[in-house]
Amino acid sequence: MTATHRPYSARGTSARELPCDAPCPPQDRPYVLAATVTASAMAFIDGTVVHVALPAIQAEFGTSFAGLQWIVNLYLLMLGALLLAGGALGDQVGRRRIFMLGIALFAAASILCAAAPTSAMLITARAVQGLGAALMVPQSLAIIAASFPRATRGRAIGTWAGFSALTTALGPPLGGLLIDLLSWRAAFWINLPLAAVSLWLTWRHVPESRSSRPEPVDWAGAATATLGLGLVTYALTMWPRIDDGGYATVIAAAIGGCALLAAFVAIERRVTAPMMPPALLADRTFAGLNAMTLLLYAALGGTLFLLPYNLIQLHHYSATAAGLAMLPLGLTIGILSRYSGRLMDRIGPRIQLVAGPLLVALGCSGLALPGLQGGYAVTFLVPVALLGLGMATAISPLTTSIMNAVHEDRSGAASGINNAASRIAGLLAVAVVGAVATAVFTLALGDALQPLGLPHAALQQLMAHADRLAEVPVPAGLDAAARASAQAGIDRAFLEAFRVSTLLHAACAAGAALIATRMFLPSPAAAREAAG
Repeated sequence: MTATHRPYSARGTSARELPCDAPCPPQDRPYVLAATVTASAMAFIDGTVVHVALPAIQAEFGTSFAGLQWIVNLYLLMLGALLLAGGALGDQVGRRRIFMLGIALFAAASILCAAAPTSAMLITARAVQGLGAALMVPQSLAIIAASFPRATRGRAIGTWAGFSALTTALGPPLGGLLIDLLSWRAAFWINLPLAAVSLWLTWRHVPESRSSRPEPVDWAGAATATLGLGLVTYALTMWPRIDDGGYATVIAAAIGGCALLAAFVAIERRVTAPMMPPALLADRTFAGLNAMTLLLYAALGGTLFLLPYNLIQLHHYSATAAGLAMLPLGLTIGILSRYSGRLMDRIGPRIQLVAGPLLVALGCSGLALPGLQGGYAVTFLVPVALLGLGMATAISPLTTSIMNAVHEDRSGAASGINNAASRIAGLLAVAVVGAVATAVFTLALGDALQPLGLPHAALQQLMAHADRLAEVPVPAGLDAAARASAQAGIDRAFLEAFRVSTLLHAACAAGAALIATRMFLPSPAAAREAAG
């Protein structure tokens, strides 16, 4: 099948189509870039703003920590599991068409999120947001590649990446300011003007394009991957919160999820156009680099989930202050990543792929040190800066090494798999760290409250709400001294849970560094020579 090619003249029509090797006119390229940057900004801002909004959401709805996990995880589940299918769908039926559908779906879901009367409605709307992002995100770079000639394509992609890093960095402070001035709901309302601008620019200036050799969408693989990951995530989220009668459900979910993931592997071996080609994962270097991606982004995703909660609930930062506290992380990654790529061209990837994850591990370990007191500069700035420096050191060499590990004609599939791996890493990290934090908090809370001599009814009430972690309500019937003691016990228990969790993140990052030491990684010059 060849791409439909109609004359590129009248603007504002929905019928303009270009084959992937016919760039659009120069006067429209800035608008194409603006449309893709604006749409991507929605997804990147949303991914960071929500973490800052979680304490306010929990305070309003009184939801458990598991509920907060699902607010993050259903979005990541739909995005990570369906990302590859969304890209294939754009190649088949038209990237512009699927891009606009994804933007519209994301915007509609944002309205539902902002107006959600219950946490259940918010969680459902977040799943729809993830579906919209899975349709929208993979089309951004595909549209740039189809609209820009090879001579200027690299610069356009670099501009897109730079703005993406900037919006990711500015998301937490911007979201925190809106939450403090208005409400956590403003974190979702902000998507609407961005969606409107992107839709208008796309309608007016972005030509339709599709693959000249589209492959069928692997719907069976997408369905089994989504359901399998969903059941595994459910089992991980619920296991520390169940009583004796609930273990059967959690075990059944874990077994069912693993069975579906095994079925996914079998399906990928048999379908004609697998979303995750087994031949790629059979390559030891490619598989090892993606294992590094899982561990490194698990460390980052788990930290981003818990750190704002710690800053707001334990250290009593405002949402704005918590967002600003995380700003050095995004700025460091955005500013230094390009220089990291240049350094890799000179010295090869191995040193940076070992040093970067080790810096991340050091930063995560540093976050475990602060107690309940201390200023930001002493307790958080250095660890957050180390975390950002480590990610900036590793991201560009990791991505480049993954692309160098495959033949050029498989670069699209390799990039998609790696992108999905980073999203799924965040999904699994939030599920695991939530389970670990809840289990540690429950044990530590019992140990902290037992010596206080609280009335039995008050003690039972406190332990009954342990699944809310730092938001455990102190019983109103206690006197001032007992209330202060109970609150201090809650804070110490959450601090213990946070410390164990951040050390788990450090172990993940150290594991990524260990993998890098044991892989064959050709130099960029050798990779180019092999490709040529």
